[in-house]
Amino acid sequence: MQLVTALTYVLPHRFLSSLARRLAYSADPRVKQWLIDTVVDKFDVDMTEAAEPDTTRYPTFNAFFTRALRPGARTVDPDPRAIAMPADGRISECGRIGFAGDAEHEDPGHIFQAKGHGFSTAQLLGDEEAAQAFVGGTFATVYLSPRDYHRVHMPFAGTLRETVHIPGRLFSVGVDAVGTVSRLFARNERVVCHFDTEFGPMACVMVGALLVSGVETVWGGIEIPPYGGPITVKDYRGRGVRLERFAEMARFNYGSTVIVLLPKGVAELAPKLRAQAPVRLGERLASLV
Repeated sequence: MQLVTALTYVLPHRFLSSLARRLAYSADPRVKQWLIDTVVDKFDVDMTEAAEPDTTRYPTFNAFFTRALRPGARTVDPDPRAIAMPADGRISECGRIGFAGDAEHEDPGHIFQAKGHGFSTAQLLGDEEAAQAFVGGTFATVYLSPRDYHRVHMPFAGTLRETVHIPGRLFSVGVDAVGTVSRLFARNERVVCHFDTEFGPMACVMVGALLVSGVETVWGGIEIPPYGGPITVKDYRGRGVRLERFAEMARFNYGSTVIVLLPKGVAELAPKLRAQAPVRLGERLASLV
């Protein structure tokens, strides 16, 4: 376990994330430009893809980090039966829900994390009943690094049923942490978005991480912060919040992870997907069967 990962067990993670949020929204030109230039240089951010390529034009670091792409920079798979990749980044893990990497240790609700670690679907969603819809289904975990586009888009057209803000830790979601921190994605603060689609339920889970200043959705605005507190459920039934495939649904204020859950028997993952494979928004994540 690396030092940074070990320190996240004892660091005041919510205080640090609150501080990071203040810095991200600072309009001080020296502060915001130093932050922007540091990230661009350190992570080799490709600004030619941005709708605004001039980094000095962003009023805050957060405005830069949640920047829009120029028209045509990403396109969606033309097959209407394709379930689209929700974000730029790389696959942390993907596969069948219930397979722990060893046929002798299958668990109907198990989601594989890495290196023998995993968690149950119920732990991730914070709801045993909701988890039953995904037993034996398919999952894909996509990690967004600081260099990536930080808006998350719809994998498939759906109508929002409810969101669940689940308080938790704010561990790093880097490779070392994912490989060493047990049940990481089911322990970190997150927002679960439940959709109804033509093939049944679909869940998109926005997982926070250390120094993630917040999660926003296009229908509800800021969902995180507040940090901590009780589990908060927002019911959107009957409110007509429908989003088409590839439409923007949410955004992170710093690098983190989105997990897509699909029911059993409705889709097959794209053959090229595997752990650590780089992916781009809009390409094929899975195909309906």
